[in-house]
Amino acid sequence: MNRRRRVTIAITAVCALTVLAAPAHAAPAPTPVPPGASAAPQPRKSLEEVRAEIEALYRQAASATDAYNLAEEQAKRQSAEIVKLSKAIVDGRARIEELKRRAGAAARAQYRNGGIPEEARLVLTEDPQLFLEGANRLAQGQKATRDLLGELQQSQDDLETYTRDASVEWTRLEANRTRQDRARKLITEKIAAAEKLESQLAAAELERLRHLERQAQADAQTAWLASGALKEANRSATAQGRAAIGFALAQVGKPYVWGAEGPDAYDCSGLTQRAWSAAGRSIPRTSQEQWRLLPKVAIRDMRPGDLIIYYGDATHVGMYIGDGSMVHAPRPGRDVTVAGAGSMPILGVVRPDK
Repeated sequence: MNRRRRVTIAITAVCALTVLAAPAHAAPAPTPVPPGASAAPQPRKSLEEVRAEIEALYRQAASATDAYNLAEEQAKRQSAEIVKLSKAIVDGRARIEELKRRAGAAARAQYRNGGIPEEARLVLTEDPQLFLEGANRLAQGQKATRDLLGELQQSQDDLETYTRDASVEWTRLEANRTRQDRARKLITEKIAAAEKLESQLAAAELERLRHLERQAQADAQTAWLASGALKEANRSATAQGRAAIGFALAQVGKPYVWGAEGPDAYDCSGLTQRAWSAAGRSIPRTSQEQWRLLPKVAIRDMRPGDLIIYYGDATHVGMYIGDGSMVHAPRPGRDVTVAGAGSMPILGVVRPDK
């Protein structure tokens, strides 16, 4: 091996050893968290982010409340139907027993006559008048027997139908109770989560949070009025509408409680239903059913007493009282109050007395 080649090999080896011995420049490995120590705290959310999160939780609770109220309303109807069917079953059984008694009485009467059928006694008579009278009685008796047997069969068929219907309604009732339990659990969880977020705020932050809430509603109301939505909405309330408004306004200051229908507390649709009930008009229990079943009117045709449905899933409702305002039960932790009709996203308007 010549001298130049030996020098080249030696230099290469020295360079390799230098690289291997040099300190690494990769990012250092994370320092392990000692046992019992907590991880680094997450960045604190802004008050606006907290407000949005609380609002989302209460909206989810409102949706679950509608599901709970609908299941409860259906359960009430099904319970009433089961009671009605149970009475029909009892009455049907009593009717069958009465028909059987009458059939037995007819059989015993025939036995007392010596077991000779009416037809045979009719043939043996020699009096033409008696023959004609007997033939008429025989025809009437045969018809009465057919009617009795037909009525007995119909009563038995009806009883079977009532029993099947009662079984179906009971199954539906139990399914509704299951839905109610799920909705109740979800409502409780969402409200508890929202209340926990609020409870973690200092007094000054809580006041600031309420200010942000009021500001967001005021901004939405201002934008809605500026859009000209009420330019043509200047109609007067009907007598029933005025009565409904009067009832609703009399509830201002009472707390929101989910599922409540008064007289001491209300949820949003419980308030509107009771108000219109006081005015002599029966309407559905939930805001979603009020939106689905009541006649819809355009905002430009809105008049006091109409119901304004909010959000895309129709989970909130308030009653329009005129001059761009409405009365409603907002959410847990708030009382029945008067607010701007455009302070929340409007889905549409329905009219209970159309």
